[in-house]
Amino acid sequence: MDANGLRRVRLYDARASCLTYFADNGVPDHLLARWAGHTNVKTTKKWHVKPDVADLLPAAEAWGGLAGGV
Repeated sequence: MDANGLRRVRLYDARASCLTYFADNGVPDHLLARWAGHTNVKTTKKWHVKPDVADLLPAAEAWGGLAGGV
């Protein structure tokens, strides 16, 4: 990574990025869990699949409406 000017990334973070990418592109939850080596889908979704900023926008817009800002 240093030789190519890239920042250091933990293997754990790369795993989460991969699983998030798969989830965002329609891979079913049970296959994500299998890929991660988990027997429980909830574990995979809780610890490895991270929401994208775009996924959070509807919640932010709803909050703005509730707070009178939008």
